[in-house]
Amino acid sequence: MQRRNFLKTGSLAALTLGTLVKSATAAAAPASEAEHLVKVTADNFELNEVTIAELQQKMQDKQYTSRAVTEMYLKRIAAIDRDGPGLNSVIELNKDALKIADDMDKERAAGKVRGLMHGIPVLIKDNINTGDRMLTTAGSLALGDNQVTKDAFIIKQLRAAGAVILGKTNLSEWANFRSTHSTSAWSSRGGQTKNPYILDRNPSGSSAGSGTAAAANLCAAAIGTETDGSVVSPASVNGLVGIKPTVGLLSRSGIIPISVSQDTAGPMARTVADAAALLGALVGVDEEDSYTLKSRGKFQKDYTKFLDADGLKGKRLGVEKAAFKQANAAMEDLLNKAIETLRSKGAIVTEVDLYKDLRLQGDAEFTVLLYEFKDGLNKYLSKANSKIKNLADVIAFNKQNEEKAMPFFKQETLELAQKKGGLDSKEYLDALKKSQTGSRTSIDKIMKANQLDAIIGPTNGFAVCIDLVNGDYDNGFSFSSPAAKAGYPHITVPMGSWHELPMGLSFFGAPYTEPELIKMAYAYEQASKKRTAPNFLPYLLG
Repeated sequence: MQRRNFLKTGSLAALTLGTLVKSATAAAAPASEAEHLVKVTADNFELNEVTIAELQQKMQDKQYTSRAVTEMYLKRIAAIDRDGPGLNSVIELNKDALKIADDMDKERAAGKVRGLMHGIPVLIKDNINTGDRMLTTAGSLALGDNQVTKDAFIIKQLRAAGAVILGKTNLSEWANFRSTHSTSAWSSRGGQTKNPYILDRNPSGSSAGSGTAAAANLCAAAIGTETDGSVVSPASVNGLVGIKPTVGLLSRSGIIPISVSQDTAGPMARTVADAAALLGALVGVDEEDSYTLKSRGKFQKDYTKFLDADGLKGKRLGVEKAAFKQANAAMEDLLNKAIETLRSKGAIVTEVDLYKDLRLQGDAEFTVLLYEFKDGLNKYLSKANSKIKNLADVIAFNKQNEEKAMPFFKQETLELAQKKGGLDSKEYLDALKKSQTGSRTSIDKIMKANQLDAIIGPTNGFAVCIDLVNGDYDNGFSFSSPAAKAGYPHITVPMGSWHELPMGLSFFGAPYTEPELIKMAYAYEQASKKRTAPNFLPYLLG
């Protein structure tokens, strides 16, 4: 939820990066010294920027096994997530990861390959149930005893596809729905996650750990969740592709909720092809999530068949004009260059003013989320394997453990939600109509009037600094809310960077148009090639 607007696996490389970051942050090194340190430090990790297709080919050719790949990622996590730069993106490792990898290797040796994700290591956000030895806590100390016995539906799908669940990623606690003064990417269980591009920058919430981990090559791909911005925003600031699907394309059962009308999981990866491969492994109709019933006959088990380098030819795209009004010079420059690329590939780009309608909706979304969070969380906790059984228990636990649970910001959002009534409340129903129906109407009207295939714009501004004292601050622009409130699909693709800080280009459109959005996103990606690996700079060099 977006509330507001390193290296070879050997010890020498790990030591080199660790020395760089520790020496640069212990005492503010002169820019020239820091620049020198950065230049002489090479990240020679064997799997850097490797794609899922490349891993599959290497396993097929017997250059790698799934176990070897999994071990390399585990060593990478130890070298730069726990030590070295200390990215702090992985909250817990899966003790069964190597066994899963071994099982997938045995199947491959016997001639059975389940599909694109067979033997591929994936990290998942720590608000998604795994029926194994890992906890599911939403980053909270309150749920530190929540070891579930049943996989979330999407995890069942992921296991069936043959993926190796490598571990869980840190997140903004309660998916960034605890306080209006919070710092994204911080949780009481996991601490603060860093942005791998510049370490004192925030990787954005709430799927911060998934964003940092995928960007830093700690896994082949990762899974995040989004209510409003929590897949696309961390994907954007971490130089990733993020897909926020149509609400209901992926099941939410077994995921700690915020909003029944807006929540969805989504893939985060370094390429459109990898995100598409992971998306296909997660889809499916789940009787425990009625929203997925609408996706019957509309989902694809293989979204990679829509990877079309000519996918922009003849497409009509509406670029949000507010992006130019709110943009700083660097954002505007990146957007203008992206538009040039889109047009060079045959797209027709016109300006639209979607925000003109959306401004009339006010705080309706926040009201919806308060009601739905209380209702959904109480339902989840009532069946959880934890002593915490409802939202009131969470609030009480945090008060009783304030020094550890709330050292930087409090829980006023949780307290506001606790005061709300049921989902039959007139206030809730009115707010839902204003937020969800209003957003859908605005998007549909703009798209119909201009005969658009998608609406585009910068996903959000550049990453802000980590500030645990004052909390998050505005980075100038956010484009997540229209699709989030409507429940429509949204894809972000790297658009470029400024002072090493990435920014994404968003494509969103009508429900269940993931295939068309993937075509367009892939065509733009292939024409622009803006993804760059992080350099783990300690701070912005002046």
